[in-house]
Amino acid sequence: MRKYDLIIAGGGTAGCACAYTAGKLGLKVLLIEKNSFLGGSITSSLVIPAMKTSENAINTEFFNKLYSELETLGGAITYIDGNKGWFNPELTKIILDKLMLEAHVDVLFESNIQKIEENLSSYIVTIVNDKIVVLNELLLSPIETKYLVDATGDAKICQKLNCEFLEKKSQPVNLRFVMSGVNVEKFSDWIMELDKDRNVTTSCIVDGKTYLSTAYTWDEGGNWALRPVFKQAIEDGAITELDSNYFQLFSIAGTPDSIAFNCPRLVDITSNPYIEGRLSILRLSKFCNKYLPGFENAYISSIASSLGVRVSNRVKGKYIYTAEDLRSGRRFDNPVVVSNYPIDVHSDKKDSSTLEKVYQEYQLPLESLMVKENLFVIGRCISADFEAQAALRIIPSCFSMGEGLAKFLASSITDIVTNL
Repeated sequence: MRKYDLIIAGGGTAGCACAYTAGKLGLKVLLIEKNSFLGGSITSSLVIPAMKTSENAINTEFFNKLYSELETLGGAITYIDGNKGWFNPELTKIILDKLMLEAHVDVLFESNIQKIEENLSSYIVTIVNDKIVVLNELLLSPIETKYLVDATGDAKICQKLNCEFLEKKSQPVNLRFVMSGVNVEKFSDWIMELDKDRNVTTSCIVDGKTYLSTAYTWDEGGNWALRPVFKQAIEDGAITELDSNYFQLFSIAGTPDSIAFNCPRLVDITSNPYIEGRLSILRLSKFCNKYLPGFENAYISSIASSLGVRVSNRVKGKYIYTAEDLRSGRRFDNPVVVSNYPIDVHSDKKDSSTLEKVYQEYQLPLESLMVKENLFVIGRCISADFEAQAALRIIPSCFSMGEGLAKFLASSITDIVTNL
């Protein structure tokens, strides 16, 4: 029977960070991914850029390595606010492959764990591949692992093992997209003149290329410069009011004529979110063509293959991290994340979303990743209450979770070997 120190289900942000770090630290690692590429939210959901977090963040080696590798290809920039998380999603797929090879991580694509047998000190899993494009000896044969990590985003492994879950609450999902053929300089000049609020709209030059960001929501509380533009488009019948509920865009590293959209936010899903999302994308793209200078000749060049999910199943672990822990800046003996990102809860109703600023750094303890002695969870399905998870779900924190867990497991295995 093939044996591993660590099997990770889910090759998203947390799973990749965990796999790479564990592999570099000498563990034998198998990474199982349902898609044909790694990267999760960055690549399949087009969640770019990664949000900026604390200057004192810990477990950032993987993040910095990924940034460094992408930067050499022109696929990452540091924005005007110091955020290094402006990644190119297509190049990220390639670099993640490269990093897994470098760390000697075995990767199975288009695969999932079909069966799990739980023993006293290990798990035995059986893996299936629906497409079986390439025959692999790891498929259909039982594999033993010392540690099992659920990085699936929706805690699918913990569901199979009948773990206990926290209360179910939701936030609206997004279906992101990209438009290319944009005259970014023209749009930048226009939006920077229209919107003087530098907390909303910014632009800068990096390596001779223009990068920018702007936003609008339907909330009445905000003094949005784009409000008259959206109001006119709704009156003209170009978009619906629901299309206008959330609108945010960013430039993409290495693609000077492309813009990524953090929308539509799907607040009234009555049938199929993908169908409704793509129809909304079509309307929003035509809105951009008509109402935003610089987008006259732009076109839809990419639509995310997966929804942008903010919260899903959350597992009850050894410690349930709370919003009170976060707000008070509680310290722990074994932190895996240090952050100051706000509590960010999206709502499907006007003036009901919250972005609660945090006035000190907070720590997430390792114990919130522990489900059982040899079972761990990383990513958005960690053991945290709803509000705390809304602050911890961002990409840099998921990177830190994965890396921090890998370091803990590597040290644990070293201790076991030393004590034999």
